[in-house]
Amino acid sequence: MWYNNSWKVILLGNTEIEIQVKNLLNRIRPYLQHDGGDVEFIRFDDGIVYVKMVGACVGCASIDLTLKDGIEAILLEDIPGVIGVELVE
Repeated sequence: MWYNNSWKVILLGNTEIEIQVKNLLNRIRPYLQHDGGDVEFIRFDDGIVYVKMVGACVGCASIDLTLKDGIEAILLEDIPGVIGVELVE
């Protein structure tokens, strides 16, 4: 099997970013859990972090505010390579 060195760098880069994203989400999670909600990491693809909101966050009127002004703002500020956050239903 042939491996392209640049492909390996990209793969390792995505894995490193995913680890950073998961660690940061774990720091955010207690604030969501305090109100009965939670966030799950789904995947990282082309700079976009895909998350699923669970618990009290599902159907909450503040979900857009929590997602964009909270989670996305923190991820964009702290993790180079993240360009956005999208909600997965």
